[in-house]
Amino acid sequence: MRHVRQDTNIAKERLVQGLALALLLLMVLWCVAGPSGLLAWGENQRLLEQREKQLVDLKLSRDHLKNRVALLNPERMDPDLAGELVRSQLNVVHPDEMVMQLP
Repeated sequence: MRHVRQDTNIAKERLVQGLALALLLLMVLWCVAGPSGLLAWGENQRLLEQREKQLVDLKLSRDHLKNRVALLNPERMDPDLAGELVRSQLNVVHPDEMVMQLP
């Protein structure tokens, strides 16, 4: 009787150890191949660099638009920008200008 009971205890211990090992291996696999694991690290770095470049481009565009808004202030409008906008939006030219169409 005692021999059978020891065998079942050993089997239970091996089962618990096997489950613990499987869980540990799954955790290691998740750390290596998961969405924030070691394999995804390079992809995340590449995306970060790409987004930083995009951010710099957007900041330049924002600064350009801020400048144009400041030049279009009705209290102190820039006459050159006003003339450029009238010509581009309304197709208006001065009487002394000559329009040349390029092929």
